[in-house]
Amino acid sequence: MNSARDPRIAIVGAGLGGLTCARVLQQHGRSVTVFEGEASADARPQGGTLDMHPDTGQAALRAAGVLDRFHALARPEGDEWRVLDCATAALLAQQGPSADGGRPEIDRGQLRGLLLDSITEGTVRWDRAVTGVAPLADGTCRLLFGDGTAEDFDLVVGADGAWSRVRPALSPAVPGYTGVTFVETGFDDCDTRHRDLARLVGNGSMLAKGAGRSLVAQRNSNGHIRAYIALRAPRDWHEAAGVDLGDQRAVRTYLLRLFDDWDESLRYILRHSDHGFIHRSLFVLPAPHTWDNVPGVTLLGDAAHLMPPVGLGANLAMLDGADLAHALVTESSVDDAVRAYEGIMLPRSIEAATGSAKGLDHLVPATAS
Repeated sequence: MNSARDPRIAIVGAGLGGLTCARVLQQHGRSVTVFEGEASADARPQGGTLDMHPDTGQAALRAAGVLDRFHALARPEGDEWRVLDCATAALLAQQGPSADGGRPEIDRGQLRGLLLDSITEGTVRWDRAVTGVAPLADGTCRLLFGDGTAEDFDLVVGADGAWSRVRPALSPAVPGYTGVTFVETGFDDCDTRHRDLARLVGNGSMLAKGAGRSLVAQRNSNGHIRAYIALRAPRDWHEAAGVDLGDQRAVRTYLLRLFDDWDESLRYILRHSDHGFIHRSLFVLPAPHTWDNVPGVTLLGDAAHLMPPVGLGANLAMLDGADLAHALVTESSVDDAVRAYEGIMLPRSIEAATGSAKGLDHLVPATAS
């Protein structure tokens, strides 16, 4: 990119996609600032385990120069799926891991930590909540902060997730409820305290499904298993059922009743979890989700193409970040770079969104299979 000075680039959101973009830019000697509303890197848990695909997540890690560090942390054996019969817990199917360890698993928190460690200290400005952006007539963009201040940049990248504060500058789209809710819980010290569950889950992930109900359990690192009770239900299912989500005993009782015809070894997930139940309604952006190019601003990851959590979102966010950074260091102007990036990312995301919707239908079928 030929210019009298490096462009001023701001990334909103210190998630996987935004950090990948920042890392690749810095590898090429470009300046970038990441703004994050959370107070610190450990302000909240980062979620479960992710499988990194060779042509998306791993390709982004290679572009970021951290693929070797990823492999040192990843769990190739985690690329295993076991499908169990909901009534008997009998093994119906088993897949992976692939002989070449093609999609190794890694805890999201470990991956984020790896990327944070790879960027220049001070790149992320913590506790800097963004409230919106204002594209300016000269092709730059003004970033508006919660404390009433503002800064101008040549490019603002919205990497701030499902409820992006940057997206409205490009698109009126808002996420809609999928009709599926996950209720999350977890188990610690599984190989000693929860041996039977550990055997049921295996080295990777376990799925059992019935009509409108599924149980998913995934191995994480350090002997932890994270489990998801997936329900096809209205967003206010708990209100209709008279269940206070803050009353963990009431939630447990309701879920046990809902799964009363399932095998008792699977109901163990509902009876004996070490953690409380966390309610997560699943939202998606309309598909296709596109926009007309606006100088000075673009989106990546969930801010651009929020999809069901079936294994593509993090991979695509990281590839988005790497592709955008590559365009910014190879194209002749910021505007050319953004157009080139959006020309690749938007068609790719449309195809992925279609596949993810089918994946959610497979994960939580509306009717018995």
